[in-house]
Amino acid sequence: MTVRGRHAQAALLSLALAACASAPAIRPGVPHAVPRVVIAPYASHQECVRLGPGDRVDYQYDSSAPLGFDIRYREGGNVLMPVVRGPSASASGTYQALIAHDYCMNWEAGPAGAIIRYRILVRPPVR
Repeated sequence: MTVRGRHAQAALLSLALAACASAPAIRPGVPHAVPRVVIAPYASHQECVRLGPGDRVDYQYDSSAPLGFDIRYREGGNVLMPVVRGPSASASGTYQALIAHDYCMNWEAGPAGAIIRYRILVRPPVR
């Protein structure tokens, strides 16, 4: 690889890290509300959070068109989905984590695409 290629690669990595750092983090006990996300036809949008055993995540969303929703995490090379909802324009619920992982809420649009708004609240285990 040339020096120019290494500089370009380093610049892309820096840009990617800056984009991650600018994303608002979901903090336990603080509602995370997103007023508008446009999802292209057949595309998806994810919001991820680290949960420990017993942590609960409350989620609520509304969409302009029916879309699929799931909560997922990776275990080795597998994607596990403890919550899966079929096409719906709105839903809410609570998921309690059994094991520590990075969990992602995933919305997947159909042929019409969708505009969603959502709210997420992470709560610690009940003692």
